[in-house]
Amino acid sequence: MGAQEIYGKVSGGPLLGPRPGMEDVDFSDDDTTPLTESIYNGSQRSNMETKGWDVFRVLPPEQDSSSENIQKWLGNAVKFLKVFAYMFTFVVVLVCGVVTKGTTLFMASQLKPDRTIEYCNHELERGKNYAAKISVQERVAWTWCIFFAFLVPELGTTFRSARICVFKSCRRSSFSDFLVVWVFESMHIVGLSLLMFVVLPELDVVKGAMLTNCLCFIPAVLGLASRHHKESKRFLKVIMDLVAIAGQCTGLFIWPIVEFQNNNFVAGTIPIAVFLTSAGWWENYVDRRSPLAPVRQLGRIKDRLKRTRYFIYFFVSVWKILLFFSSMLLFLNLNGAQIGPLFSEFKSSFVSHNINITRVLDRAGPLPDLPGGQKLEEILQILSVGSTPFYVLLIQITSAYLAYIFGKFACKICIQGFSFAFPVNLTIPVVVSLLISACGLRNGDPCFFEGSIPDYLYWTCPNGDFLNDFVSNNHAWIWLIWLMSQTWVTIHIWSPQCERLASTEKLFVTPMYVSLLIDQSLCLNRMRDDEGEVKTEELELDRVGMDDNDISHYYEIISINTEESSQPTTTKTKTSDSITRIYACATMWHETKSEMMEMMKSLFRMDEDQSARRVAQKYLKVVDPDYYEFETHIYFDDAFELSDVCDDWGQVNQFVRLFVNCVDEAGSCIHQTNIRLRPPKKVPTPYGGRLIYTLPGKTKMIIHLKDKSKIRHKKRWSQCMYMYYLLGHKLMELPISVDRKEILAENTYLLTLDGDIDFQPPAVTLLVDLMKKNKNLGAACGRIHPVGSGPMVWYQLFEYAIGHWLQKATEHMIGCVMCSPGCFSLFRAKALMDDNVMRKYTTMSSLPRHYVQYDQGEDRWLCTLLLQRGYRVEYSAASDAYTACPEGFSEFFNQRRRWIPSTIANIFDLLMDYKATVKINDNISLPYIWYQSMLMIGTIIGPGTIFLMLTGAFVAAFKIGNWVAFQYNLIPIVVYTVVCLLCNAKWQLLLSQLLSTFYALVMMAVIVGTALQLGEDGLGSPSAIFLITMTGSFFVAACLHPQEFWCVVPGLIYLLCIPSMYLLLIIYSITNLNVVSWGTREVAVKKTKKELEAERKEALAAVKSKKKAGIWGLIQGGEESGDDEGGIDISIGNILRVMAFTHKKESQDKEQLVRIADSLDSLTKRLDHIEGVIDPHNTGPKQRRKSSRLSLRGEAMTAVSEGGESVDMDTEEDASHTTEPKEERDDLINPFWIEDRDLGRGEVDYLSGPEIQFWKDLIEKYLYPIDADKAKQAEIAKGLKELRDATVFYFAMGNSIFIIIVFLLTLNKDKIYIQWPFGIKENITINEDTLEVLITKEYLHLEPIGIVLVFFFFGIVVIQFIAMLFHRFGTISHILASTDLNCCTKKEDVLSDEALIEKNAVEIVKQMQRLKNIDGDYDSDSAASNRLAQRRTIQNLERNRQKKRAIGTLDVAFKKRFFALSGEDDAPGGQNDETPILGAKLPMRRETLKAIEQARDNLISNLHSERKGGSKMQTLGASNPHNNNKDKHRGNTRITGDTVERVFTPNGGLDNQGFDAPSSNTDDEASSTTRNSSNRLQHVPWKDRNASSSDQGNTSSATSKM
Repeated sequence: MGAQEIYGKVSGGPLLGPRPGMEDVDFSDDDTTPLTESIYNGSQRSNMETKGWDVFRVLPPEQDSSSENIQKWLGNAVKFLKVFAYMFTFVVVLVCGVVTKGTTLFMASQLKPDRTIEYCNHELERGKNYAAKISVQERVAWTWCIFFAFLVPELGTTFRSARICVFKSCRRSSFSDFLVVWVFESMHIVGLSLLMFVVLPELDVVKGAMLTNCLCFIPAVLGLASRHHKESKRFLKVIMDLVAIAGQCTGLFIWPIVEFQNNNFVAGTIPIAVFLTSAGWWENYVDRRSPLAPVRQLGRIKDRLKRTRYFIYFFVSVWKILLFFSSMLLFLNLNGAQIGPLFSEFKSSFVSHNINITRVLDRAGPLPDLPGGQKLEEILQILSVGSTPFYVLLIQITSAYLAYIFGKFACKICIQGFSFAFPVNLTIPVVVSLLISACGLRNGDPCFFEGSIPDYLYWTCPNGDFLNDFVSNNHAWIWLIWLMSQTWVTIHIWSPQCERLASTEKLFVTPMYVSLLIDQSLCLNRMRDDEGEVKTEELELDRVGMDDNDISHYYEIISINTEESSQPTTTKTKTSDSITRIYACATMWHETKSEMMEMMKSLFRMDEDQSARRVAQKYLKVVDPDYYEFETHIYFDDAFELSDVCDDWGQVNQFVRLFVNCVDEAGSCIHQTNIRLRPPKKVPTPYGGRLIYTLPGKTKMIIHLKDKSKIRHKKRWSQCMYMYYLLGHKLMELPISVDRKEILAENTYLLTLDGDIDFQPPAVTLLVDLMKKNKNLGAACGRIHPVGSGPMVWYQLFEYAIGHWLQKATEHMIGCVMCSPGCFSLFRAKALMDDNVMRKYTTMSSLPRHYVQYDQGEDRWLCTLLLQRGYRVEYSAASDAYTACPEGFSEFFNQRRRWIPSTIANIFDLLMDYKATVKINDNISLPYIWYQSMLMIGTIIGPGTIFLMLTGAFVAAFKIGNWVAFQYNLIPIVVYTVVCLLCNAKWQLLLSQLLSTFYALVMMAVIVGTALQLGEDGLGSPSAIFLITMTGSFFVAACLHPQEFWCVVPGLIYLLCIPSMYLLLIIYSITNLNVVSWGTREVAVKKTKKELEAERKEALAAVKSKKKAGIWGLIQGGEESGDDEGGIDISIGNILRVMAFTHKKESQDKEQLVRIADSLDSLTKRLDHIEGVIDPHNTGPKQRRKSSRLSLRGEAMTAVSEGGESVDMDTEEDASHTTEPKEERDDLINPFWIEDRDLGRGEVDYLSGPEIQFWKDLIEKYLYPIDADKAKQAEIAKGLKELRDATVFYFAMGNSIFIIIVFLLTLNKDKIYIQWPFGIKENITINEDTLEVLITKEYLHLEPIGIVLVFFFFGIVVIQFIAMLFHRFGTISHILASTDLNCCTKKEDVLSDEALIEKNAVEIVKQMQRLKNIDGDYDSDSAASNRLAQRRTIQNLERNRQKKRAIGTLDVAFKKRFFALSGEDDAPGGQNDETPILGAKLPMRRETLKAIEQARDNLISNLHSERKGGSKMQTLGASNPHNNNKDKHRGNTRITGDTVERVFTPNGGLDNQGFDAPSSNTDDEASSTTRNSSNRLQHVPWKDRNASSSDQGNTSSATSKM
């Protein structure tokens, strides 16, 4: 089946006809009228054929953005890595579980009193049998080993609880809750101690291993008691629970009976030990929904423990250690062992001691006639291997910890089924198999394991034949029942429903593990997902007293609504409130076209992804755990300029026009076909204006155009605008309960963007994952990659890489990220709305330091406010974004001139307030404050350090003296500092470039000098160690970031730029601290005619004053004037003129000229009036009016005269003599900019009354424009200069003192030094006279401060490197958790059709909603074909000429393919045929096509059934507030059989009214839809309109025809 056969036919084709049962069904969406073809139910307005001479096209280029290129190969690499993670984690968990269980049983086997074991005779006497008897010291050692193995995880629990209670927050528990936990944990410890020290030593090792599968009795009983009536298949589950309980009960009496027959009465303690031990996992199997009151009460305690666990376990863990120790002593004593040797022989038990070896004599033959009649025994003594218990203990502890860590890792990255559940359940079968084999080998040959295991140590092996004796007589077969019952009790570990990268608290009930029972601890302690499947419900907003504009497009809920869906009135919140809502908020100013294109393409990708997720839920009926709602807000700073018509009117500037022109081009690039969006809706606002686009995926893109004369401009105030608008007005003013607002705020996020950012939807999903993982996370940022060309970009590639790899990763791991850059970050609404954050962010700068901290680095200040309120800020290295960076030297320096002072100011602010920050923020500790202090000190003394480095390199490279080198480096720095203080920016930057070039050449000498110095001092010198460590850390970091490895190559440029960036740039930034302008993207401002005339007059006045001040002015004796005339006037040509008795000329001539000019203006206006009546559309050839609004801006808003009749010109002569009446304008009704044809002919809408009032109040209180008060500006400039001077002084003094001290110590290091113990040089001298050989050692002498600095920077590098390793592991886990790998779940051949749809629903929709080829486009045929003969150019051009123009929306493109899809006409090939529906990534079988068709037919049949009877519903788009980030590739995604009447009925469901139904699909004015015609505003003078704001708001779809 080819593409054309599936969905490529045009309307009316055989495949697109109505399918049986669909003839009377209306499948149109009421959200909008998307496309113009008949199948789209759109307006038939674009039937005009393209002109024959204008059929040539420019096809959109293949997508080649940086963010997409990196995804192509990275996806395959990540999938390979996930396959490796599957296998490696499985092996580690299984091997470590087996080793832990084996070593635990090995230790327990040595505790049996008077135990003997057959000894190898190879080193004694072959042919004779020997037996070794376990000594007291040996039993003491193994007893302590079991205790220490238990102790380690309990100490981990104690330390973890203490850390969280001290450094973070935990609540105190009630005494009753504490008592319940204390009782159950005490039971568990007593049972575990009895099991370890009494039961297992008396059983053979195979029985002991089997018995550990019988520790689920209490969990099985509690699990049965917790079954509630809402569970699916409850009856079957109860039966299975009863069978499991019966299976566990058999362990209470089967083997005690068997052991009683063997006279082993100690085995009678098995029922007690098994029962008590199973009490340790009670919490995981109780539910507050249980029908039994005691179990319900335990379930409530379990819920409270989520908040009080660490407080309780801080004490309980200590109690468990003491109780286990006491029980150990008690049970050993009751079992006949002496307690004293445990303490007296402790030290000797872990060193070599004597082991008695007894020869086993043959008892055949007569006994000698001796008293007693007994045989003589031969007893030998050997030394034990004292370290054996220690090594076994170390192996046990390590393997248990690795099993726990890798098991948790498997759960975090969502590979739990194969890599956690499978190996954990497989542990005991593998252990039993290996032990049976090992015991068989040892019984057959006591020397089999000689050299690997000491011959006097081994497991207690079963005697006799395994099959005949062990299985039959000892009933070992019962173990299979125990194994199956444990598997059922822990069945929840096979189908987890936890979020990706879930915290330990969400994965395991108790924070650590039981190392003595590692496999049971992992599976029984793994938290069950008790919360039911929660779906979205209708978000019912109270619309009383509110306009549609206020609430229509807040939150789209994908739901199928019936009368039974409403919740009880007592419900405070609704589950739909927890749906993720993302507002993309971009700030723009003067971006270039290429930068705008990158951001818009990213937004189109987000629109496409959100549409696919919405449509997948709406039509394929799957629950998408990553569903989100998306809306874009772009804030254009200084978007208006003076109009060409009138200085009192404003028009959009060139950057807004450029943006509007780029929208269609960006969409065409993403959808790979030429698309044309509907012109934006234009809305006048109190702050300027608004353009509203509806993207193909039906998400809104709202462009806010700011007029700096009406609202405060610059980036920080744009951020205040969208925070107050989206969070204050649109959220806090919702008419819902405060509890719902709380949930909405917690799940609403602001995605802050710059106008040049490039990113992919998965990058946003990764940031949302971090937000869902930690509710205290206020902000999260991604990995920012600089984009551009040239040496400055190469430098920034390495700088950004090192900054993210090391610095941001370190901040993330040991504390919080200090700055989440505004170019690509995700902020939680609830965090921004907190006290001292959003409100404080509106603070206007009043002090000089405020201008540096608040306005120069607004992103860092916002993060500082979040940190000071206790929120965490994180960094995700897997979330990639690409931004344009400065390519020129001056632009780069100006950018860093802003960044460096603001960074220092914000960090200094945090350090000054560190006590309050540490107290309120759980993630910031004193060590983190010390780390930031180290970085601050390093930044301050950085210039001094670079200066000393250059001085030392000059000495080494050029063989000059220290003072000479000092002077050579001092003079340029002093000159540069003076220039930066006295000269303007142009000369500063010029000198910066010259010195940077000079120092780059000098750095080559520095490299040579450093190499020479290292060669002289050796690799053991501090400088060599530091250099090797630093470069090694860079290289290792690059290797751990393989997709960014080449970023390390520009490191050579970075090295050459060190003096420029760490010396010159710091000086430039500090000396320009008083400059608070942006410094980048500056353009000239358009001026009014009056301003231009004033400037011209000022220039003329300046020239005249200059002349007057000179000698010629003195000769003239006063101001020269051409308006004088004299009574006597004598002139000789143009050489000499003499006037006497001068006086002013009469002004009659000037007045006459003015009157003539006014008459000409009057005639021009009258002619214009006549032309307007005769030819209102300006079709005539004459176009004299150069400043007419009609000719430049299109049709007028009002007619020239009513009816267009002629007006007698004589009657208007008087009126026209003065001036033509100027059209009056109201900026909230008919501003001049809405008539701009460059903005399209979209409809005009108006804000509601409440929103207008909101903006007016917001502007009045926080965002009013700051008037240009010259006196105040002079005062601010003076204050900034004083701040600059003080900062320069302290900075210079600090570095000068540092340089002088270190330099003088260097000069006198022969007297004051520290001997470096490494890299010692040995000098050998031979005295020829005495033939003596003198060996002297020469130590490297280091000055004290120098060695301190080396260790100072070395410590920073080591901290960052270690933190980078841990962060990299977390990043890889994040990537793996987000990667879907079908091959590791089920093969496609055995995967059901519905399961394939479930697992790949979003990808299926993305392929089926493509706009490319939706109307038989030839894009791919023409552009992708490399062979000219195959292109058929002329045929394609002719076909394109006759094709109708269409505007595409993705959901309708999906519906076109979805309802035309047929699985009956497949081409030969069967299951291996690949169809274009899913593309190459997801080949579809014929059965899968039929499954999709069946899903479609189910919708139709449900629709018909609903029409006949009542309907029941279940809502989609699920988001479980307790578990709202479920993994895609688990079994939670499902297809529902819900009814869907309101999906397709025109007035049904809760449609997203934010996507207003358009009135037209093209710019053609010939027709309009009936639905919108009644709502259009007629072109009447604005005075005649109802200017009431509330009335304006009620006309939500008003348009303005142009």
